[in-house]
Amino acid sequence: MTDFQAEKALVAAHHAALAAATPGDTAAALARHTHPDWHWRGMCPFDERTGAEAVAEAFWTPLLTSFTSLQRREDIFFAGLNEIDGFTGTWVVSMGHLMGLFDAPWLGIRPTHKLAMLRYAEFHRVAEGRIVETAQFVDIPHLMTQAGQNPFGPATAQHLVQPGPRTHDGLLRDPQPPGEGAATLALIKAMIADLGTWDLGLPLEEELRRTWAEDMLWWGPEGIGATYTIPRYAAQHSGPFRAGFTDRARTGHLARLAEGSYGGFFGWPNFTARPTGGFMGLPASDRPAEFRVVDIYRREGDRLAENWVFIDMLHFFRSQGVDLLARLNRINGA
Repeated sequence: MTDFQAEKALVAAHHAALAAATPGDTAAALARHTHPDWHWRGMCPFDERTGAEAVAEAFWTPLLTSFTSLQRREDIFFAGLNEIDGFTGTWVVSMGHLMGLFDAPWLGIRPTHKLAMLRYAEFHRVAEGRIVETAQFVDIPHLMTQAGQNPFGPATAQHLVQPGPRTHDGLLRDPQPPGEGAATLALIKAMIADLGTWDLGLPLEEELRRTWAEDMLWWGPEGIGATYTIPRYAAQHSGPFRAGFTDRARTGHLARLAEGSYGGFFGWPNFTARPTGGFMGLPASDRPAEFRVVDIYRREGDRLAENWVFIDMLHFFRSQGVDLLARLNRINGA
């Protein structure tokens, strides 16, 4: 059984190269640890890119141009074998905030010239000493809200600059007991089996208690927000979400893994559903919506205690015919 130390060291070196990069040499920094055919998936409007040059041009160079003194504030770091491909591929996961001074426009968002925090989650597949595949999720609407340009109406829960784990033990730099990761993955799978049906036949709170701690923390994306305890999660997110959608497709992931008491997954998309009850201020619609989602979990004993969630809200709105960035650019005269 691999201990993932080589793969973790490679991703740490990749982060260090980015930290030392300037806008003019971002592509070279990215190429140092990635495969020439690196497959990168980013949130809307970036979508999919191939190779360091394309990723630098689309995402990292503009970001480093807009944010002065950008630094990575990492809260969770772990690795594991991907259950989806039969436990053959190794992935390394990093989550936290990219923090800097928001000094120039980015994606049409007006700068604040103040401290800003961009939530991020990364999944990197490592093979033969190179990063060959990446999913890079960032909470763009949360940055918009920090800059006073909230694209949404009132949220059902509360959005904050989200902290790392309550236990402050999310940076798994050292090898972990294999049995702990197996227990975490099994619990995540049990939760998915319950969640993926929406027809378990139990009251929602009882369903949640099968796999979640009573004092669970659900750290949701901008537009939905964070919620605390099973009753409030049911009332402030899970219940309204289920009421807003029908015809939910079965859950599909590209990567799902765990190490120690941490685990997570992402899908492209995770599922599709129709917002026949309306959602986030949009009217009811029969138009199918895609949900690109990252979920990262902390297990405590035999229950899930914390969950950090990234949903590509810009892509969801785009699937419903609403381009939030284009609307922002019109308002800002960009």
